[in-house]
Amino acid sequence: MYTPMLVPLVTHPAYSYPFPAKHRFPMDKFDLLHRYLREQGLAGSENTFRPGRCKAELIQLAHCANYVSDFIDGRFTPEQARRMGLPWSEGLVRRTCISPAGTLLAAHLALKFGVACHLAGGTHHAHRDFASGFCIFNDLAISALALLRYTQLKRILIFDVDVHQGDGTARILEQEPGVFTCSIHCEKNFPVRKARSDLDVNLQVGMGDDAYLAVVADTFSDLLLQFKPDLVLYDAGVDVFEGDPLGLLNISLRGIAERDRCVLNLAARVGVPIATVIGGGYDRDQSALARRHAICVEQAAAVFKTL
Repeated sequence: MYTPMLVPLVTHPAYSYPFPAKHRFPMDKFDLLHRYLREQGLAGSENTFRPGRCKAELIQLAHCANYVSDFIDGRFTPEQARRMGLPWSEGLVRRTCISPAGTLLAAHLALKFGVACHLAGGTHHAHRDFASGFCIFNDLAISALALLRYTQLKRILIFDVDVHQGDGTARILEQEPGVFTCSIHCEKNFPVRKARSDLDVNLQVGMGDDAYLAVVADTFSDLLLQFKPDLVLYDAGVDVFEGDPLGLLNISLRGIAERDRCVLNLAARVGVPIATVIGGGYDRDQSALARRHAICVEQAAAVFKTL
């Protein structure tokens, strides 16, 4: 399935825009991630793709029309804005309307090449009619629903290993039999009120590499065997890292690399296309954070180069 080339990457300059420096959300990490991958020779003009703005009809596959227009037009109430966690701006609207198209483009590239990496995405706390936890439009749900409607795909697996449960994804897709949602997350972490994914794997606070890697490998292997997906959307959040301020797990850089290599290798070995999104990661040192997010791309390059 895969042709010899650099791993297809999807990104857009609008992903990082002028943003309050003291805010907890690391908005610069997207640009820093792309820069780092260029420096490492993993991103070039031949393998970097730029998405356009996501069409309203696609966004509305997963979200209420009134909610979408209220956000775009800046009509959120103070309570809605507080729950979103981000200051509204035209820059935020632009990136929010592009990012779902980026994940969908990565999915199409994965179907063609076997693998593709979106250098953003993973906004899994966005619900059908409200924003939450820095997430406004749910790119995973939008992409899955669009693929089921407009392609021949019948079974899509969303494999989410961000440290926080993908509650918005689970609720939006709870009645969709063509999508299997799996969330492997720290039990004692945001959101306080958990949703019900098709499969939830709750991890104890402080879990380390060995136990964590065994859970990820066993869970993903079983899902590939039992659900037999036509495509995997992989949320490779790095907020599992031992130093992440919003994490509560104790996973090393080596553990993150082993996790991503395992997931990508298992998908490649059975011939299931896999599209990755970066998910969560929070660090005042955004350059270090960008290098953490780059691990998934580095592992994708290593795994698919050997096939």
